[in-house]
Formats: sequence, structure tokens, C-alpha cells
Amino acid sequence: MAFLTIERDGGILTATMNQPETRNALTGNTAVQEFVQLCDTVRKDASVKVLILTGAGPIFSSGGNVKDMQRFFDDALTPDLIREEYRQGIQQIPNALYQLDVPVICAVNGPAIGAGLDLTCMCDIRIAAENATFAESFVRVGIVPGDGGAWLLPRAVGMAKASEMAFTGEAISAQDALACGLVSRVVPADQLLPTARALAEKIAANPGAVMRMTKRLLREGEHASLASLLEISAGYQAIAHKTADHREAVTAFIEKRAPRFQ
Repeated sequence: MAFLTIERDGGILTATMNQPETRNALTGNTAVQEFVQLCDTVRKDASVKVLILTGAGPIFSSGGNVKDMQRFFDDALTPDLIREEYRQGIQQIPNALYQLDVPVICAVNGPAIGAGLDLTCMCDIRIAAENATFAESFVRVGIVPGDGGAWLLPRAVGMAKASEMAFTGEAISAQDALACGLVSRVVPADQLLPTARALAEKIAANPGAVMRMTKRLLREGEHASLASLLEISAGYQAIAHKTADHREAVTAFIEKRAPRFQ
């Protein structure tokens, strides 16, 4: 059974983690390969404008499969082998998803635990159902965030809040997540996907190529100097000014009509 169920509606792609029997765990299955393949497909398809990520069942994702971790007790699995497994395994998800140049909306339908929380932080916009909870819980099972959480979470909530969550491993509610900026909206559970789709439609109404460049600038801005970002922005802007969508947008504005983007 596939881990991800993919649905398409125009330029909007919805990927649903669909293994509720494992609490949508990200290890011990084909989740990594499917996420990498999904991102590769979206990257190559210019007609995709927005990706929505959510989970099936009562839980968004429990992160790593704790039962599967028992195999690390085997002395044959040396630290070197385990390190390489992380590099070639779950770390491929942030490498693919966080670097994706299409806007990603995360619709958090329930608890997002450990790597499940970090998965939400790889997305651009997070909307939570009222029953969602969030926990950076690695310390509670005696491990560290192996999927980039120590880099992702502070960028979402700030270092102090990220430290509190990582050091205690305690879960926070959807309302607490809203207060610290981890999510931008909290909605009733039955309004989660409609809200995500309505937002996706607003995004998808804009020119796709410019949207991808805009996201790339936001990503570069997280670590580039202002001078470097200005230089990249000038290059992207030169490309944007020559697109048919820019010409259409300006023409439509002058003619006082709705633009018809390609």
C-alpha cells in the first residue's frame, strides 16, 4: 500500500499520508522514497502551483516508528551504518520537501509528533485543526532530532520556544502553536481541508513561475546576506519582467480587468 495518496485539482496537488494504522509513521515503510518522488514530480511539472500536505486518520504523523527502532539494538548496526542510514533515509525528506520551489501548505489534522512536527516545519504555511498537537519529543525516547528539526523548529518559533519544546519533549496545543507562530491559523477539524484549499486557490491564481521564484527568494533570505539576496532578486526580476504573465498582469491592470495568466 502506498504511503501517499495524491489528488489533483487544476494546479493544486493534495498529498495525504495514508497509513493511519501506523499513525502515518515516516520510517519502516516507503514514505521517504514517495516524498522524494513527489517533490521530483512537482519540480518538473510547471503546471503545479501549490502542494497541500495532510494526514489520514486522527493523527497527522507520529514521526519515526518507535517499534522499528528496536533493530538499532543489534550490534551489527554500527554508529557509522546508522549515520549513513539517516543520510540516505529520512534526511532525504527535508532535502526534497524544504527545497521544493512550489508553495506547500500543511494541513495538520491531528498530533504531529517528533519527525511529524519537523515535517510540518518543512512546509511554508501551517494550518491546524483544533485537535492538533505538536511535540518535539525525540528526547523522550533517548534520541536527538535526526531529520533537521534542530534547524527547522527554531526558524518557525524562535530559539527559546524551540529549546523549551526540544528539552522537555512536551506537546503543545493548536492554540499554543498559534500563539508562538508555529501555525498561522487554527480551524475546526471539519474546516481544515476546505480552509487549506481556499488558501491554495488564492495562491494558485497567481503566476506559477513568479511564485516559484518568490519562494526561492524567501528560502535564500534565511541564510544569505542582504547584498547577496538583492543580487539574486535583481536577476529574478529581470526574468520576471520578460514573462508573458507579467505582461498580462500589467495590461489587465491598465485595462481594469481580471488577468488571464497562462
